[in-house]
Amino acid sequence: MSLMPLYMFGLLFVLVFAGLPVSFALITTAVGFGWLMFGDVVFLQLYGALLHTASNYLLAAIPLFIFMGAVLERSGIAKRLFWALQLWMGRMPGGLALSTIAMCAIFAAASGVVGAVEIVVGLMAIPAMTKAGYKNDLIAGTICAGGSLGTIIPPSVIVVVYASIAQLSIGTLFAASIIPGLLMVAFFVLYILVRSILKPEDAPVIKIEDNDMPIGEKLKTTALALFPPLILIVLVLGSLLAGAASATEAAAVGAAGTLVLAASFKELNLEMLKGTLIVTLKITAMIMLIVTGGTMFTSIFAVHGGGSMVRDMVGVIGFGDAGVIIFFLLVVFVAGFILDWVSIVLIFIPIFTPVINATSIDPVWFAMMVLVVIQTSYLTPPMAPSIFYLRAIAPKSMTYGHMYKGVLPFVVAQGLVLLVIILFPETTTWLPSLLVGL
Repeated sequence: MSLMPLYMFGLLFVLVFAGLPVSFALITTAVGFGWLMFGDVVFLQLYGALLHTASNYLLAAIPLFIFMGAVLERSGIAKRLFWALQLWMGRMPGGLALSTIAMCAIFAAASGVVGAVEIVVGLMAIPAMTKAGYKNDLIAGTICAGGSLGTIIPPSVIVVVYASIAQLSIGTLFAASIIPGLLMVAFFVLYILVRSILKPEDAPVIKIEDNDMPIGEKLKTTALALFPPLILIVLVLGSLLAGAASATEAAAVGAAGTLVLAASFKELNLEMLKGTLIVTLKITAMIMLIVTGGTMFTSIFAVHGGGSMVRDMVGVIGFGDAGVIIFFLLVVFVAGFILDWVSIVLIFIPIFTPVINATSIDPVWFAMMVLVVIQTSYLTPPMAPSIFYLRAIAPKSMTYGHMYKGVLPFVVAQGLVLLVIILFPETTTWLPSLLVGL
């Protein structure tokens, strides 16, 4: 068995730890090891992989979903929604934290971009929870965990990339992730409630000044705040799950819908549109550069016998399908400590997919397990993108110690969701069979 694939990973991790951006580390490793195999014609070999990626129609949905999130981030929809949620949840134990999780879930379902969800919610929730006397670790954990919901709740950019690599239906994966996403929200809410009841000093109940607000006015305020994101969710997911539109078409409808909503609230102007397009361009370029590097890396990895090496390792481990699942999930979990989600999907899914297809493992079920494990990587150091997003907007009084302590219970909750999916595969397979294509 050739050891070249192992050397490729060794060099990749050395370059990443040396501070080289992941995309350039992937490209450098691919070119270097490709040169050993093909000499100076390596670039012709890599061009074929790049052409295949550039021709992938599904990836066109990525900038559209990012654009949706960017418009929502810069519009006033978020402020109205946060206030409306507080009207109903504010007096509950941990009401502000519960409102934050609910808002993250709604915004994740309306945009699918983790960073956008966390930043837009965090900018409003952190001052409110700090003023109410919430413990810093609970604030940090709630914001980071809520932001990570963009991984599992559709429409997720991660799902789009995963589906394009694994050759799976985006609509099927979106449908499969609905129940796990709701379970994740339920476990997060349960933790906040239990902690707030057992330790009320950690999450003091706030006073909402709405005693004089008639119930009709309260319902009207809530409806005006909820309808815009719900309309987007119905437009995007509804058209996808009904089979009326492809992922790219549904994303285009959603992107147009955000502009209409922003205009209807008189928040659409040239300055906002310019900022939105700049953010969309930057994030899309970052993702696509990593996609390029990942495609090059995996093509050279395969040429050096990486697929055979993985199959041999799985055979040595034994334990049948269960051994394959455990081994692959451990690889993804460990990789999450040092790699971002794009790199994980682009590097490992092309390696895992042939093995999964050769077993009796349902690829949709396996995809959901992988996505939950990837979601934990947003909260686990040293990479922990959610913590880095939070650091950019958090006050100095909130330390990294508070953040790491705060996310631990939510990582446990994510582990419980993974356990439920493993024990009950129907949580990921029932809805796709029921909804997709109806």
